[in-house]
Amino acid sequence: MTTQEVANRYFELVQKGENKKVIDEMYSENIVSIEPENFSDVPFIVNGKEEYHQKELKFYQIVEQMHGGYCNEPIVMGDFFICIMGMDVTMKGKKRKMKDEIGVFEVENGKIVKEQFFYKDSN
Repeated sequence: MTTQEVANRYFELVQKGENKKVIDEMYSENIVSIEPENFSDVPFIVNGKEEYHQKELKFYQIVEQMHGGYCNEPIVMGDFFICIMGMDVTMKGKKRKMKDEIGVFEVENGKIVKEQFFYKDSN
C-alpha cells in the first residue's frame, strides 16, 4: 500500500470507531508511539504492538466517559501523513474537556511504523 492508501484506510477505520482494527491491520509489529508527557500513568513512549495494546488499555481505564471525537482527512507528504483530531472526554476525577491534537504518522512498506502526537494536556 502507498502512504496515501494507508492514510485513507486509517481515516476510514477511525471514522467507524474501529481503533483496535487500526492497530491490528495498519501498524507494524515494531510500531513506535510517542505522546507528550502527561499526568497519567499511561506511558508516553511505547515500542511494539503488545506495548501499544497495553497503553490503550491503561488509557481507557482512566476514562470516565468518552462523549465523542473527530478526525479530519489526512494530509500526505512522502512517507508521512498527518491528521488533526480530537476527543471530547471526561477523565476519572477530572472535568470534561475537548482534547485537540495533531498526529504525525510514518509509513514504511505499507504499515505505520511510527506515530507521534502533539497536544497540550491541560489537566
